[in-house]
Amino acid sequence: MKPYSDAQWRAIDALARRVDGDLEAFDVRLTQGGEPTFVAASGGDAPEWNYTALSRGKRLLAGRLLRRLQARFAPHGLMHFGQGKWYPGEALPRWGLGLYWRRDGAPIWNDHRLIADEETGPSHGLDHAQRLVESIATKLGIAASFVAPAYEDPWPALDEESRLPVDIDPLGCDLRDSAERARLARLLKQGLGAIAVYVLPLRAVTRKDGTGRALRWESARWPLRRDHLFLVPGDSAAGYRLPLDTLAANGDLARTALCVEARAGRLHVFLPPLAALDDYLVLIAVVEQCARELALPVLPEGYEPPPDPALRTLKVTPDPGVIEVNVQPASSWEELAAITHTVYEEAAALELAAEKFLRDGRRTGTGGGSHVTLGGPAPADSPLLRRPDVLASLVTYWQNHPALSYLFSGQYIGPTSQAPRVDEVRADSLYELEIAFQELERLQRSGVPAPELGDRLLRYLLVDITGNTHRAEFCVDKLASPDGPAGRLGLLELRAFEMAPHPHMALVQSLLVRALVAQFWKTPCRERLIRWGAALHDRFMLPHYIGEDMRAVVSGLTAAGYAFEFEWLKPFFDLRFPLCGTVTRGGVTLELRHALEPWPVLGDSAVSSRTSRPVDASLERVQVKVSDMDQARYALLCNGHRVPLHPARAVGEYVAGVRYRARLFPSVLHPTIGIHSPLVLDIVELPAHRSLGGCAYYSADPGGKDYEGLPGNEREAGARCRARFVPRDAAGAVTIPPVAPQNPDAPCTLDLRYQPEQPR
Repeated sequence: MKPYSDAQWRAIDALARRVDGDLEAFDVRLTQGGEPTFVAASGGDAPEWNYTALSRGKRLLAGRLLRRLQARFAPHGLMHFGQGKWYPGEALPRWGLGLYWRRDGAPIWNDHRLIADEETGPSHGLDHAQRLVESIATKLGIAASFVAPAYEDPWPALDEESRLPVDIDPLGCDLRDSAERARLARLLKQGLGAIAVYVLPLRAVTRKDGTGRALRWESARWPLRRDHLFLVPGDSAAGYRLPLDTLAANGDLARTALCVEARAGRLHVFLPPLAALDDYLVLIAVVEQCARELALPVLPEGYEPPPDPALRTLKVTPDPGVIEVNVQPASSWEELAAITHTVYEEAAALELAAEKFLRDGRRTGTGGGSHVTLGGPAPADSPLLRRPDVLASLVTYWQNHPALSYLFSGQYIGPTSQAPRVDEVRADSLYELEIAFQELERLQRSGVPAPELGDRLLRYLLVDITGNTHRAEFCVDKLASPDGPAGRLGLLELRAFEMAPHPHMALVQSLLVRALVAQFWKTPCRERLIRWGAALHDRFMLPHYIGEDMRAVVSGLTAAGYAFEFEWLKPFFDLRFPLCGTVTRGGVTLELRHALEPWPVLGDSAVSSRTSRPVDASLERVQVKVSDMDQARYALLCNGHRVPLHPARAVGEYVAGVRYRARLFPSVLHPTIGIHSPLVLDIVELPAHRSLGGCAYYSADPGGKDYEGLPGNEREAGARCRARFVPRDAAGAVTIPPVAPQNPDAPCTLDLRYQPEQPR
């Protein structure tokens, strides 16, 4: 179902083009990228679609998605099947698939049929690998005799085999077993004396002559301490396991190599690291030419092209529970809309979904986030470096308006989440940040400050509670770090955005950010940082107060000339704060909605060979809203406790939060406190001390049965949600407790775990 009518979308598109007109007129040079994440629509409880990063099926799906995106975005781009990040506690680096194409439209790889199909097609072996690598050497002007076979080192494998129990046959073991045993089985089946890969030591040498820059390729015969070239033991591509540290010292020796490996019937071409993009493109052209002449499709792997503004890049990578697509940055709304629609369409064609259902039936994002990236066509063009006050304005405005942090985020928020607000990190963050902004402004008055100064002023403040600069709501890791080229890209990453279930919702999020950049380019935000205190995790956990805050944001945009409509945010409220149900008793209407809950982190726990920090996900929060209620005559009880109602927008309208234990886990805070479900809410008439009725809300199946897995479809999910809200009729006389003292830490919330002694 579309989240917006055709008329609404025309208005959204018109505003977006108005914003683009101002961005162009002001020479902002803004580019915007993103990282949408997808799950398998039929993934269910499978670990790789919930909490683990890797699986064979996920890898094949990612490969299919890459090929579909290549056909849409870059028919003559290079598909690269490389290695991704390696996280602590994971046995192997993750895979990382890339698509690279030139901004000027010139082809990098001409024939996509020469990229091997990973699932079907002919099988190729070592003899094909040898023919291909020798052909590549010849085309580069290098004698084929420089090609050297490399072998798996037999000694570690034999030693490992000797330590296996006598009743275990590694050749018959289940390859899904431990990584070490699976690797040993593969080696023994292959044969320890068999050639594993063909290696061509290779480096590019450039020289200047009368015709300009000229390229020469050089090779070498590596001096080895042993008679043969043996790989370092491991499971990565052979090109990453070359024993380079054992080569004899020689300052003029080519210490990088191109490798061709026959793996699972496919020819993998490992590309060496190269400093210049031109050299990389020459080498790729030679690989394709040889693949065409020999009719041998290949899978390029190894090192990616060196970073260069002449290239556009898209990546498909695994994250826990999702497939992530790092899309190419867009320079305009029109381009951004085209990219967003294409990625969603191609993912859907593979039955990859942009949302999923929780066990209780609620809709949610994929859980992998969908970060928004802001920058420029080149680092020097980045509006965040050319105008540091725009960066300061964004950070300030987000801090002033908590709704921007919470309305678009995922389930897990708060100080220990993946994207904590700056004021959720440490007590003195705002004080120190004000000093940093003061210094930025002083530097900017005397000219554009050096990028690395801006980086150092903010880097140690925009962090999580451990000091991690990546896991922060505003991530400046790639803005202007002097530590390396990967950190000097002029990019700001906004990480508190969850995956939107529809491309139009994703684009509305992007429009909001683009409009705020335009607003602050014209008029920087110079508001003071607000000490929200207890209100941050009390009022702003409730959809009512988030709505009020977003109305202020919309009002500010309208005053700046950008007529953003509050109604466009309704799909986000419906997703983030789904309605549990409504009931009217005695003329008073009671509405129950889900609210936010910043799950507290627990202590370190040992999990397998690593340490993790679980959170107490046993807690939930709902918002209760009553309408047409006279507080002098009526009150609201929840499980016998008086709910601390606060006035809302309309006369006779009141809201409050109820925080409760919805379920129990082996590790929770306060394990002696049991489950509070169902929440029994009564509208009570004070003079008569009687209940007019209300509702019961269950956190799980009202019948007490465990749900059998995740909902299979939207109908089943909706049925689970509806069943958990049960209207109740009048219950007769009730005991009405006195008004409890206000909880200073949560004045708007009834926390059913917190029961201070009542006054007598």
